[in-house]
Amino acid sequence: MEIELGAGTVEYTDTGGPGPVLVFVHGLLMDGTLWESAVVSLAGHRCVVPTLPLGAHRHPMRPEADLSLPGIAALLTEFLERLDLRDVTLVGVDTGGALVQLVMADGCARVSRVVLASCDAFDNFPPGLTGKTLFLTGKLSPALFGLFMQQMRLRAVRRLPIAFGWLTKRGDAVSAGWLRPVLSQADVRRDTVRMLRAFAATPGVLQEVAERLPSFDRPVLVAWASEDRVMPPEHGKRLTALLPKGKLAEVADSYTLLPLDQPAEFARLVREFTAG
Repeated sequence: MEIELGAGTVEYTDTGGPGPVLVFVHGLLMDGTLWESAVVSLAGHRCVVPTLPLGAHRHPMRPEADLSLPGIAALLTEFLERLDLRDVTLVGVDTGGALVQLVMADGCARVSRVVLASCDAFDNFPPGLTGKTLFLTGKLSPALFGLFMQQMRLRAVRRLPIAFGWLTKRGDAVSAGWLRPVLSQADVRRDTVRMLRAFAATPGVLQEVAERLPSFDRPVLVAWASEDRVMPPEHGKRLTALLPKGKLAEVADSYTLLPLDQPAEFARLVREFTAG
């Protein structure tokens, strides 16, 4: 499915049904396929999965679109409003979790619960070697950025710590698919460079957001990979302590991308959380 929003066309999937509404938010250079295995295990829920303009989108955004972190968070809020989604459980991982934090800080009334899974927080922005490398490549022209990204066609390069190697243990086949738009579409490369430059221009944005998180009085599940090398496990504990209704769950045998490395366990945690 597709929806026309202020910034441009956004693709999404929607399982439909009357069950609890879950909206899933992916990270940088990822698309909605990140969540497919977890969604399969969440039968009975209405799972809505947008692909936001974070570098793996297939429809280029309008030239004037705001691709900063707050701008994309506003796009996510617009998405909830345009689909008239209510009583939403908003689920974010990696930089998707950063976007969710911005929506929380703004007090979006459509969101009744939140799941923050191993994500950017506090001063960890850009996160780890992967994020720092991406922000550096964002200084290149779109053409040179495209040339740099060509090496990501090789599995050995994708598995490096500067790429997806420390983000997922088992998800290489899925992550390879995320690269197709940026490798093949000049307009998507243009969007991605603009987005990376906008992100790099606001390095303290999540520290400012953290100061507002204690005002979010709705239930929050903080699900963190105990072996995470990109998102420090202590950040999961700090986020939980900040949130009046925060609850921490640690997940073993996984890197950052819990829905790829431990989809069944992640889905179980989300199912129990929404039932509670």
